[in-house]
Amino acid sequence: MKIPFLLVPFFSCLIFSSTLQAAGELQKAIDSAEEFSTIELGKGLYEGDIYIKKPLTLKAVEPGVVVKGTGKGSVVNIEAPNVIIDSITVINSGGEHQTIDSGISVKNSFNVKILNNEIKDCLFGVNLEKTNQSVIQGNKISSKKLSLGLRGDGIRLWYSHSNHIILNQSNFVRDNVFWYSSGNTIENNIGEHSRYSLHFMYADRNKILNNKFKNNSVGIFLMFSQGSTLKHNTVSNSTGPFGIGIGMKEASDIILEENRILYNARGFYLDSSPYVPGTTNKFIGNLIEFNSVAFHLHGTLFGSIFENNIIKGNIDDVVNDTPESKIELNKWSGNYWDSYQGFDRNKDGIGDIPFEQHMYADRLWQYKPGAKVFYGSPAIELLNMLWKLMPFSEPELVARDASPRVRPED
Repeated sequence: MKIPFLLVPFFSCLIFSSTLQAAGELQKAIDSAEEFSTIELGKGLYEGDIYIKKPLTLKAVEPGVVVKGTGKGSVVNIEAPNVIIDSITVINSGGEHQTIDSGISVKNSFNVKILNNEIKDCLFGVNLEKTNQSVIQGNKISSKKLSLGLRGDGIRLWYSHSNHIILNQSNFVRDNVFWYSSGNTIENNIGEHSRYSLHFMYADRNKILNNKFKNNSVGIFLMFSQGSTLKHNTVSNSTGPFGIGIGMKEASDIILEENRILYNARGFYLDSSPYVPGTTNKFIGNLIEFNSVAFHLHGTLFGSIFENNIIKGNIDDVVNDTPESKIELNKWSGNYWDSYQGFDRNKDGIGDIPFEQHMYADRLWQYKPGAKVFYGSPAIELLNMLWKLMPFSEPELVARDASPRVRPED
């Protein structure tokens, strides 16, 4: 069945209004459309896989526009600048990780806009490769119904810079991952029921702002990356064997400011971070509340700055699992610790004596992971109390705040 359409001149519209699109007609319309024209799609099922190799807008003008892939490869393939994909449901990509089978795949391009689409039953959601100055905004993304490790990534950037990732929702994907991709802004996104909500690898100077991530294995993780800023994010309920709210490995010059880190197995996890000599990571004004561990330090090489954070309701505030780690290089100042036991006689809001966090019996499960089966148990609590009264060995000082706040609101 051939579907009638109206082709009008440059900068105008190619309009489909059928409820069922004949095989290949959408691709024919794309191939015949003039550059910078708009193809408006009415409600219906349209056959993928489609290829866009010219500046073009593909836009749904009413609900119920579905582009269905063949189950092999990617459904929408873009290899041109100035392309817009707007308000379309994309389904049924292939299932191969090696070929990054995606709902929408963009390669070697710039100024592409992926707006307000729903991408589901696709292994990967949106994949940008060597694509810059583009926008991924307002999309709902989920992967195929596979186990966590076999899903694809919701949003994947590879060698892609200066893009805006805004107001997207990703659920039941593997990760949202940024490989060798710098200068991107990731703002006001929501991520749930995945492995890493955001995972950065060799990705520098990114801005991660006002996102909400919960019920994932890891909220945000930065690896081998420098110069990024994380502000006003909420990361909660990162649980499981490697549960981390915000973590970093060999990451340097990172600013983490006014984030809310709640109900995670580990609030912050620092592995050899900062890593580059002469750099500093800064943790300022964060709320770290009701985590098993607020700050987990591993292999400290150079110091970080921790200022004006609220550290409240955690089982352990600061732990170190690496003997001879250089944790004394860290600078703690003006933090609120709910475990602080000093006084404020002059009522200036600052404790009269420094706050000091030592490791006593908790050394057992930090240095001997097999002992962690007793973590949080009355037996360990009793042993910790006895160790404080009658130390069997010199306790390890893991954090010292010379000016602790006595009230969180100060």
